[in-house]
Amino acid sequence: MKLLFSRDTWQEIFGSIRKNKGRTVITVIGVLWGIFIYITLSGAAKGLNNGFTLEFQDMATNSMFVWSNQTSVPYAGFKTGRRPQFKISDVEQLKTKIPQIEFIAPRNVKGMWDGSPAKVVYGQKDGSYNVYGDFPSLVKIAAKKIFDGGRFLNEEDINLSRKVCVIGERTQTDLFDKEDDPLGKYIRVDGSYFKVIGVHKFEPGGGFESDSDIYIPFTTFRKLYNSGENVGWFAIAAYDDANVTQVEADVKNTLKKIHQIAPEDDRALGSFNLGEMFNRIMGFANGMTFLSLVVGVATILAGVIGIGNILLISVKERTKELGIRRALGATPGEVRGLILLESVFLTLVAGMMGIILGAFVLFGINAATQGLEFPYSNPTVPISFVLGALAIMVVLGTLIGLIPAQRAVSIKPIDALREE
Repeated sequence: MKLLFSRDTWQEIFGSIRKNKGRTVITVIGVLWGIFIYITLSGAAKGLNNGFTLEFQDMATNSMFVWSNQTSVPYAGFKTGRRPQFKISDVEQLKTKIPQIEFIAPRNVKGMWDGSPAKVVYGQKDGSYNVYGDFPSLVKIAAKKIFDGGRFLNEEDINLSRKVCVIGERTQTDLFDKEDDPLGKYIRVDGSYFKVIGVHKFEPGGGFESDSDIYIPFTTFRKLYNSGENVGWFAIAAYDDANVTQVEADVKNTLKKIHQIAPEDDRALGSFNLGEMFNRIMGFANGMTFLSLVVGVATILAGVIGIGNILLISVKERTKELGIRRALGATPGEVRGLILLESVFLTLVAGMMGIILGAFVLFGINAATQGLEFPYSNPTVPISFVLGALAIMVVLGTLIGLIPAQRAVSIKPIDALREE
């Protein structure tokens, strides 16, 4: 501790650095570059991670959507080209046979790919909009943000087949005056009056749905459009610990058995597995973080080894000086501590400079990505990672410094005095 706070110690360290300015700067840059790469790549990966987390925050990240297409393989007496029709009874069979399913929402739509949109009228204004028949469980899979004062569909709406609806922001703008509150008002949907109970906020990146969609109870949709027990497609969310890829396969296999589809017919059922895509994205971000760690540590190690080489050269050039110190009573511990202190000092200085430079770059990246549609947000590195990197650098600096330190201790005073 006395050596650490000794003015003579630091004068000697800085004197040694001044004698080898060029080599010291080049070596320090090696360590600086390593920690800079680690901070920048880790922060960039974290920004990507944060961006996609925000992008999918209103969706169950272990969700999927399944719909039917035309069959491509004849099976059980049916020809190819048949389009299986999902039924509401499929829900209970899926839940029973696949316990990994947490939520399932049967869905229907008027418009989109299923014919022309519904004609909606309010007063003297009208428009054509997609109308969805849904269950309240939909918000467990794909959250709907409702403006204050309103609500989404509930179980009582389903049980009583109420004529209530949730409209979109653009629907409100198209049909209602700016100062007119749509809540509690009645709009006419394909000739039937519906009470507006909520207005949903538009969330970009939410899939094929838009800011003009109208949601009504599934049971009401069934009566309005005479869809009976038919279901357009299923929105499904698995439990957090479930393998979403396996759940998707189980759902398809179960539906194939229910609707007599050939097991090998891969075209009969379409699906989009959001959970699988999310896991791939997170895997990519985690891979970038691991890559930054490997590259950063390797570069830091190379730089620290360079510091060790500089100190070996320094010890060689200071052989006479170190010999005189030993002759005047300096202990091996003092000589060793001096060299180790210089090694750790250079490593820490380079590390701090790399961290500061990396922080500035991440700040610039964050400023440059504000307002972009690309999912990227708040590129940062956890303080624990930074402190861990510094700790690794100190350990490496100490270990590498032991080599020139031991070389310095091994110098005999009589041999050092002979050298000129």
